[in-house]
Amino acid sequence: MCGFAGYINFQTSVQNHPEVITKMTNKIVHRGPDDSGIWIDPASRVVLGHRRLSILDLSSSGHQPMISPDKESVIIFNGEIYNHLEIRKRLEEQGCIGKWAGHSDTETLLAAINIWGIENALKELVGMFSFVFYEIKKNNIILARDRFGEKPLYYGWIGGVFVFSSELKAIQEHPEFNNTISKTALAQYLRFSYVPAPHSIFNDIYKLEPGKFIDTQINNLEAKNFDLKEYWSLSKVIEQGSLNLISDEDEAIKCMESTLSNAVKSQMLSDVPLGAFLSGGVDSSSVVALMQKESMSPVQTFTIGFDESDYDESVYAKDVAEHLGTEHNEFFVTSKEALEVIPSLPRVYDEPFADPSQIPTFLVSKIAKQKVTVALSGDGGDEIFGGYNRYFWGPNIWSKISWLPFQLRKIFAELILQIPVGGWSVIGKANNFFRPGVAGISSLGDKAHKLSDRLKRVHNIDDLYLSLVSEWRDPEDLIQNFAKDDLQQITHKFFENSPKSISSQDSSSRMMYWDSVSYLPDDILCKVDRAAMATSLETRVPFLDHRVAELAWRLPLHMKIQNNQTKWILRRILYKYVPQNLIERPKAGFGVPVGDWLRGPLKEWAEDLLSKDRLASEGYLKPDLIHRIWQEHLSGNYDWTPRLWSILMFQSWLENQK
Repeated sequence: MCGFAGYINFQTSVQNHPEVITKMTNKIVHRGPDDSGIWIDPASRVVLGHRRLSILDLSSSGHQPMISPDKESVIIFNGEIYNHLEIRKRLEEQGCIGKWAGHSDTETLLAAINIWGIENALKELVGMFSFVFYEIKKNNIILARDRFGEKPLYYGWIGGVFVFSSELKAIQEHPEFNNTISKTALAQYLRFSYVPAPHSIFNDIYKLEPGKFIDTQINNLEAKNFDLKEYWSLSKVIEQGSLNLISDEDEAIKCMESTLSNAVKSQMLSDVPLGAFLSGGVDSSSVVALMQKESMSPVQTFTIGFDESDYDESVYAKDVAEHLGTEHNEFFVTSKEALEVIPSLPRVYDEPFADPSQIPTFLVSKIAKQKVTVALSGDGGDEIFGGYNRYFWGPNIWSKISWLPFQLRKIFAELILQIPVGGWSVIGKANNFFRPGVAGISSLGDKAHKLSDRLKRVHNIDDLYLSLVSEWRDPEDLIQNFAKDDLQQITHKFFENSPKSISSQDSSSRMMYWDSVSYLPDDILCKVDRAAMATSLETRVPFLDHRVAELAWRLPLHMKIQNNQTKWILRRILYKYVPQNLIERPKAGFGVPVGDWLRGPLKEWAEDLLSKDRLASEGYLKPDLIHRIWQEHLSGNYDWTPRLWSILMFQSWLENQK
């Protein structure tokens, strides 16, 4: 696991390239504190820099940038190739390789690209990665990213320079950087709480999308004349899976357990201490159970607890760890310690990013780094195995309201609004009083008014999904001097590219696909990568071994969701190792009481960032609507935490740009 940066200087002016690239890579030293290197080709003005976190082959043989034995190509690489030893063996059997210099996966990757070609090599890789490969004599450059987007890769133009890096902060360190904030990206951020690929928060800087690569002559980059190529497509995987479904449940469980076990085993390859995050939920418990099965000694597991009992999941993690016999590391975090993380978030994430679980993710990474350098996580299980409640609640809601003509739904929505929030809350309290044996309804007024907003907008199940994953449904109304232009087209791009084999009636599978191509890479994986790498910890995600995903899409939906229970097949596997009673409870995940903090210890910080005068003078956001929801949140009648957090994270990021 590492970080890299580089650029191609098309300008005629001469720059001090060693100084510039060193400054760029120094900004991402957290991604690679163990070693650094630069490589410069004066003829083509290609400049490459690397920071190394040593995981495989701790010797100097793994140093980067790495040059091929024939001196005709060079690579900078971030990630892990889990099957690189198998690839080495195949290259040796083909008589392509003499003596290896070391045993790093970077050397294996460099050889595979040179011998098999880029597309064939990419299709053989099992791992997480982003890299830049330069063919010196051919003056050809390749940028590539893994299938699900576990590892980041930004690229774009700053003046007369083409730049690329693992993180935006390195690009911003280049002396030519003067790119403006993209208001289209800002609108997308406000809607989803993250900036979806291929955009970044800056104009002319992009994220390379998962499963894609650029392979082009350098002069094409100067003219911005090149194509993005695709070597792996989840949509095509789903199409192929639909033609080869597994109908037998016992066979499905057996195949999935074997495939998952192999994925976990391959990701335990490391020359440094290794452990796992453990929340006590289905996903992380499954990963840890399979790790412990493969390990001759207790696996190191890590969890954090909170003072607030409603947000403390540590007791469940402890029970699972004791049952599996792991060496469990449990740390309790005070509100003060959690709050102290918030000022550093803009520096960690580079772009505005507003998933509140970024706070506990950073904290558990920081704690784990004290004992290990690599940690496996359970991310990806929700998207692969149908774990989010919206996958069954969304279709259920739609089946109950879709029969109503749209205009009648709008009238019904307006009737809901006729009862104020306080009135609905009284109804909710009465319901809770007279039905003590039933789980109470909290904040009924807030929920009723949010339901009304959805009813007024939703025409079909696609609209409902967009509503469920949107914080600000009309973010353009928040932005000063904003022209909508192509915002609508960008928003619906994944609807248009949905696999044809998923019918409009299978809304759960459609949602799983949409989440996998947007929410997963741009929120979940971004959150984990930046939080962990900020502490120089490598994270690995076994559920995103592409062979696991390909097998999962050969399963009919009822093997993922049954009777409103998610991740059916994964639970069947897990219960072979962990008793069901230790797992079955409402889904929680890493949560923090941000909404309460905004009314308490964070109030002064938020008031300053949300000042009407400040918002007006900065020129990005309109103050009046923001001020209104801030006051409603402070009243306690509404919970506007996600919306306010998205505004606050942008404001905090903007302040950090000064």
